[in-house]
Amino acid sequence: MQLYEQLRRDIVQGIYPFGSKLPSKRLISEETGVSVITVEHSYSILCDEGYVEARQRSGYFVIYRESDFISHNETVTATTEKQQSNNLSDSIFPYSVLAKTMRKVLIDYGDNILIKSPNQGCIELRDAVCAYLARCNGMNIRPEQVVIGSGAEYLYSLIVQLFGNDKIFAIENPSYEKIRKVYTSNGAFCDMLNLGANGINTSELEKTTATILHITPFNSFPSGITANASKRAEYLRWAEKRNGYIIEDNYESELTVSKKNEDTVFSLSENGKVIYLNTFTKTIAPSVRVGYMILPEKLLDLFKEKLGFYSCTVPVFEQYVLAELLNNGNFERHINRVRRARRKEKT
Repeated sequence: MQLYEQLRRDIVQGIYPFGSKLPSKRLISEETGVSVITVEHSYSILCDEGYVEARQRSGYFVIYRESDFISHNETVTATTEKQQSNNLSDSIFPYSVLAKTMRKVLIDYGDNILIKSPNQGCIELRDAVCAYLARCNGMNIRPEQVVIGSGAEYLYSLIVQLFGNDKIFAIENPSYEKIRKVYTSNGAFCDMLNLGANGINTSELEKTTATILHITPFNSFPSGITANASKRAEYLRWAEKRNGYIIEDNYESELTVSKKNEDTVFSLSENGKVIYLNTFTKTIAPSVRVGYMILPEKLLDLFKEKLGFYSCTVPVFEQYVLAELLNNGNFERHINRVRRARRKEKT
């Protein structure tokens, strides 16, 4: 991971410019003192994330560049393989582990499960979310930035109230229909921006007057499109130029077939322009209507002033169960099992 992160920094900073060939695996191995297999794993992650590509019998070449945007005339090409499946059998959490954890929480917490939750959620779950995101996504956040809510739709409505329904919200076209429905039902106007092969078309980003951009960069539904590294960087520049904000909806991102989580736009942002959302609906079960929102530091005071009075909508018992699953490693073990199974299916 250290080697991967160093190579990624070198690519983003232009030390290895677009089109250049990376050093051979053997040369990197000799210079760093790690095995060729370790170098190969690092290069593989860079390929998965769209920074480089492997060319047969030629080596690895950089395909990341800031100006490498989508053609204005590009249209979405959705394939059946990338379409989101309604079959949850491969990703649903093991019932026996969930039941055991519930029993443990009942014994350990006793009548504390009857106490009202703090408005932003129990500190136990917010702490566990912070530790999990730091381990898996490189997101260094504080519990004060975490807001627990009953699913993504509830959190969408909080976002409209936070920014105000006089703002224009730009969303992907096509996109998960409930995103638009929640925003418009709260009085906001939605500008639908057409998708290209790697994310929202550059021409669409340029012409919209929106200041809030809602993206699903890992796996946009129903197209199955994943935003590559260049497009994620473009989104961040868009927000900086507009003095706007990005809503990063990272649903199902943990279930990537890659050996490493995709870089979040939140972790790539240096100016606090991203609100991060995720839920446990896909990774545990559809009945677990629990999501979390990570606010940038600069929005904390505004959130507390406008929305701090809202009570948390998730029962304390469920919050303690999720905290236990995150802290004891059962959640990540399940994620790793699903990833391994999906990689086998892909090959």
